[in-house]
Amino acid sequence: MSAVATPRPRSSDTPVTSSTSAAAPSPDARRPALDWRIRFALLSLIWGFSFLLIKVGTQAYPPLQVTLGRMVFGTAVLAAVIAVKRERLPHGAGTWCRLAIAAFFLNALPFSLFSYAELTIPSTLAGICNATTPLWGMALSLVALSEDRPTRRRVAGLGIGFLGVLTVLGAWQGFSGQDPAGTAMALIASLSYAVGWIYVRRTLSGTGSSNLSMAGAQLFLGTVQLAVVTPLFTSFPTSFPVLPLLAVVALGATGTGFAFLLQYGLVTEVGPTTATLVTYFIPVVATAAGVLLLGERLTWNTPVGALIVLTGAALTQSRWTGARGSSGRSEAPGAGRTRSLRAVARRGSHS
Repeated sequence: MSAVATPRPRSSDTPVTSSTSAAAPSPDARRPALDWRIRFALLSLIWGFSFLLIKVGTQAYPPLQVTLGRMVFGTAVLAAVIAVKRERLPHGAGTWCRLAIAAFFLNALPFSLFSYAELTIPSTLAGICNATTPLWGMALSLVALSEDRPTRRRVAGLGIGFLGVLTVLGAWQGFSGQDPAGTAMALIASLSYAVGWIYVRRTLSGTGSSNLSMAGAQLFLGTVQLAVVTPLFTSFPTSFPVLPLLAVVALGATGTGFAFLLQYGLVTEVGPTTATLVTYFIPVVATAAGVLLLGERLTWNTPVGALIVLTGAALTQSRWTGARGSSGRSEAPGAGRTRSLRAVARRGSHS
């Protein structure tokens, strides 16, 4: 869900793997049944509604159990697809260790923080906080990625974005009406996504494994992490209310597993730049769902602040708009496919 920021393309990021360099089938043979615009809209709805599902799930189950449930069902979906396609799992202890770290920052930690945050803040606010991930990513990349250089437009976007956050929170009235701890957890979750994608970009390029198997392994490792931690802090449920249980199942199978497959296909078909524009629609859907279905209160500063946040986030990513990488060279055909792990690892993103 993680509406989240996508690692920006670099023409030399990843060598073309055997799966992408093999002879491709004819366009007619591989044309998806649904137009990419329909799948784009569906992905926006799924990730936007994820915040509502978190809110419903935490009404009956502890946040860690909600997160573990979504990871279990999300991993099951990817495992089934990997088995059907007979994908080979990643090899090498080093790769698995790095995937475990990526799973912590991109899945286990942010998913848990969003679940805890929604105990005390509206799902609308959580969805808007999720949209700050590109801002965190831009700020961190200036420090962590030597090829990223600040420009006036990107620095302005960073400032505008965080001004939007202050607007959403009503800073001029002392942040009244918002729980500081819950809001902080949601913002830290978004920061965790940014840390995760920078880590993936620096350490998991060119492993030789398919993006699908890498992401499936990452979700599996995140599930293991939560399976170890959750029993230490929660007790086994004594009852299983139907609606919250269905919310957790949908959050995992649809919002984590199926949503990944949708974005994986979009990145392959239309490229990472277009596919990750979904980030900017997630808070809109999350806000509409929270207000219309959960009856959450919406004041004027929430949508206005969200618009300012999205404007700032768009400006921070403007350097990468278009079909050229950071080097200014046109990317080779298929280069977007080889980066799809980095483009979708966040949502796995997204919350």
